[in-house]
Amino acid sequence: MRTSTGARAGQYVALLAYLVFLAFPLLWLISTAFKSPRELGSLHPTWIPRHPTLANFRQAFDEQPLLHAALNSLIAALGAALIAVVIATPMAWVMARRRTLLARAATGWVVVSQAFPFVLVIIPLFLVLKNLRLIDSLAGLVLVYVVWSLPFALWMLVGYVRAVPPELEEAAAVDGAGRLRTLVSVTAPLLAPGIVATALFAFVTAWNEFFFALVLLKTPEKQTLPVVLTHFIGAEGVADLGPLAAAAFLATLPSLVVFALIQRRITGGMLTGAVKS
Repeated sequence: MRTSTGARAGQYVALLAYLVFLAFPLLWLISTAFKSPRELGSLHPTWIPRHPTLANFRQAFDEQPLLHAALNSLIAALGAALIAVVIATPMAWVMARRRTLLARAATGWVVVSQAFPFVLVIIPLFLVLKNLRLIDSLAGLVLVYVVWSLPFALWMLVGYVRAVPPELEEAAAVDGAGRLRTLVSVTAPLLAPGIVATALFAFVTAWNEFFFALVLLKTPEKQTLPVVLTHFIGAEGVADLGPLAAAAFLATLPSLVVFALIQRRITGGMLTGAVKS
């Protein structure tokens, strides 16, 4: 009993330490965003600002077009998430239901493709987009985000599809429903938590992505929010810490808000009672 209690206490301590480790950057970012320039230059920094101020936020909006950049990021992230889900859902159904050699090879390729670094694929992608005349355009950036997030989206949805009882699809086939009708009317509603989770992954990945946006977007009016954040760093590498922290804090809010709104749907199952006994 003592061993079990000690092990459980150790698990809680480890979990608490991990949560603190994850939350530290965000909490320090929020604290920095509300500090005055005098406090930012202090040799003895504090967690809680002594004299909270919104001057950093006003300065950030005055110096850079954050709202326009956020709109560009929103267009790219939403477009990538919607297109990735629409493409990945039927593909995941085929990969999960058809246990053929081709489906297994496709699953293996999905796993291997995640090991490719950004630098390895940026040159081929740049050449392809150049031939399609999509360089320096949000449409080209959305296309890149879809290609990059699609393998992991497939990997996620395949697991959700396999959790759906095949008996439901067989019953729909007996009633005369075709494959497309079965996928849309029977399987897709039960995949709602998986589809939402996949869309969230694609959205957050595209919203936070920096490297592709930096390379592919040259016009200032088309740059996304992560790229605009680099403008708070001067030519000599000195960062305007207060406005940068304020802008970075605002850039993290959409991801946090979206996750908070749909996290119940992600964790909640929709298969309860689906199969009649």
